[in-house]
Amino acid sequence: MENLIINESEVSGCLLLSIEGPVNLYTSGDFEKKVYSAIKDHDTILDLSKVTSLSSSGIGVLMSAHNDSEDNGHKMYVLNPAKDVKMALDSTGFSDVFNIIHSIDEI
Repeated sequence: MENLIINESEVSGCLLLSIEGPVNLYTSGDFEKKVYSAIKDHDTILDLSKVTSLSSSGIGVLMSAHNDSEDNGHKMYVLNPAKDVKMALDSTGFSDVFNIIHSIDEI
């Protein structure tokens, strides 16, 4: 089983979470904790370029985090979603919900 790696840094006044590995039933708990902690107090960028798969549980975390970030007066951006992530979001029809960016300069 692959592990989920989440690195945190600050860029352009936002908290950047670089996610690597699968976001699935087994890893979504760690993903959820880290993302929810970030969106509570910061505009947040989720770099999903190295996510190897995104399950329905991961999509659920993203949807809830997006809504909660707006409720907290913050923005959440999805940076460079990997091909499999983009396909998962497109297949659910949720890709239009997220602020998808391809460069930090788009903020």
